[in-house]
Amino acid sequence: MHRFEFMTAQRIVFGRGVIAELEALCAGFGSNVLMVTGSDPNRFSVLPKAKRVSVSGEPTVADLERGRALTAQIDVVVAIGGGSVIDAGKAIAAMATQPGDLMRYIEVIGEGRPLEAAPLPFIAVPTTAGTGAEATRNAVIASETHRVKASLRHASMLPRVALIDPELARGVPPAVTAASGMDALTQCLEAFVCTRAQPMTDALCVDGITRAARSLERAFHDGNDLDAREDMALCALYSGMALANAGLGAVHGFAAPIGGMFHAPHGAVCAALLAPVWSANAQRVTNREKFECVDELLGGDAISWLRGMTERLRIPKLTAWGIQETDLDEIARKAAAASSMKANPVALTHAELVAILREAL
Repeated sequence: MHRFEFMTAQRIVFGRGVIAELEALCAGFGSNVLMVTGSDPNRFSVLPKAKRVSVSGEPTVADLERGRALTAQIDVVVAIGGGSVIDAGKAIAAMATQPGDLMRYIEVIGEGRPLEAAPLPFIAVPTTAGTGAEATRNAVIASETHRVKASLRHASMLPRVALIDPELARGVPPAVTAASGMDALTQCLEAFVCTRAQPMTDALCVDGITRAARSLERAFHDGNDLDAREDMALCALYSGMALANAGLGAVHGFAAPIGGMFHAPHGAVCAALLAPVWSANAQRVTNREKFECVDELLGGDAISWLRGMTERLRIPKLTAWGIQETDLDEIARKAAAASSMKANPVALTHAELVAILREAL
């Protein structure tokens, strides 16, 4: 067995109704709280005395600067929302204590230096079952200037507490449930077959795939099905734990440049690309053991299952986000250089990358 490491959130609190424990968890770090939310800062009544900052969509460089300006005297940062909100909170907590500006530490568009000081304590409270950001060590930031998304990344950015309450997802619309759920499934699938997979992440991925297979469609049709919401919350958590310790693959290799070039939701992009990428990898891979395992987990034929699920969940094609045939060459070239692509189980050619994109149009 090859050497491996495994890191995740310092403490995970999971269960229906655990949102009631948030105030006590915050008190363990201090009385001054900065709460990061989505576009409606008053959606959640918890922590009424906290300072608040809201982000709309994926966090931008400007969002981080705005949040960082509020961190003086703050003891703990809490983010309640989807993956973008959690990434914003994670990055604000990290940047609050650094002596330099964001460009000193962010990858791709900056210098990519390691953080120089420990972040403020950070508590992640996801309200969607998707990115697994509550268990990852990076935050994805959108730069409109560079038309790209880049990561702020450091092991110390793992949340001090990940508080996951499946009941918080009850009001999530079906389209968001579908896209975020397919993203969680994608992350479990990619981390399972990627070149850096290891025994602990394999175990998480298999259970996550199993839970998504039985509950994603149920959660889509009935948002109040708490058994299904619980399964998907665990799937998302497991996917974040797995990707943080193993890696991803071509779906996320594509998602990075697409997210920077177009105003396209990350989960929806991943959902549209999952079946075409899985099909391309399955045709080329030589060690078929894990692909055969996934076939068994998904009813005998993973490709047919994924294509059928994509249709039943009404996942939009890439053209819905303004992507056209003339964009495919540039997207494929940028995807080939993405960090996630390096762990894909096979080295896909430029022609194969373009063909995958064309199938998802």
